[in-house]
Amino acid sequence: MVFGKQVRISRITRDGRMLCVPMDHGITNGPMPGLVDPAEAIRRVSEGGATSVLAHKGIVKALPTPPPTGIIIHLSANTSLGPSSTRKVLVGSVEEAMRLGADAVSVHINIGSKEEPEMLEQLGAVSDSCDELQMPLIAMMYPRGENVKDPSSPEVVAHVARVGAEAGADIVKTVYTGDRESFRSVVRGCPCPVVLAGGPRLDDDTALLRTAFDAVQAGAMGVTFGRNVFQHSDPTLVVRALHRVVIEGRDVREGLEVLRRGKK
Repeated sequence: MVFGKQVRISRITRDGRMLCVPMDHGITNGPMPGLVDPAEAIRRVSEGGATSVLAHKGIVKALPTPPPTGIIIHLSANTSLGPSSTRKVLVGSVEEAMRLGADAVSVHINIGSKEEPEMLEQLGAVSDSCDELQMPLIAMMYPRGENVKDPSSPEVVAHVARVGAEAGADIVKTVYTGDRESFRSVVRGCPCPVVLAGGPRLDDDTALLRTAFDAVQAGAMGVTFGRNVFQHSDPTLVVRALHRVVIEGRDVREGLEVLRRGKK
């Protein structure tokens, strides 16, 4: 028997893998390069083969036409102008996301910050609503705050990912530990699928594809790369290369070949 969450997860993945492009950065940083025109950014990554895009409700409302890819509506927010860089509050609901036609929702939780308790409370409440309405929940679980000395520590990342799963997430998004074997321990310790966060902006396509390849080889469901896609010189082309590695399961060399041919 197929249930609502399974149907919706199939819309944000392909062949059980996820290649998501988060575009929720505008509420934090304003109209940053690559996201000045969100509709165009979504068109470009959809053309490249992204399985889903992630954005705030206002961006989805403003789209001229429904995007040809899965839609994840982000419910958490703060701004770079506000009093705390780690405190996320809810600015939307699961019910509203359903009215907008979303295939999933996401929340951002910073574990290790002084605001951790209220964010965990938000995660639990959203998880309950998602279960009731059969809406998939992606928990963005970040080791970030005053009590985190090494945010890439495999033990810390594994703990952070586990928190998301135990609080009821259907998919956990978290940071890279730096190598395939240590990230494998994160995936192994998380009862729900794990996807890799994109991290800081890279100018090295080989490093980007290598990170994606290693994460998938470690057992990750896929990747959620934002800045490294929408700020790329050719977002469509880099998504095609990532599709080759993440969705098709090819190696880094074949992903680089996609980029090489596209730049001719």
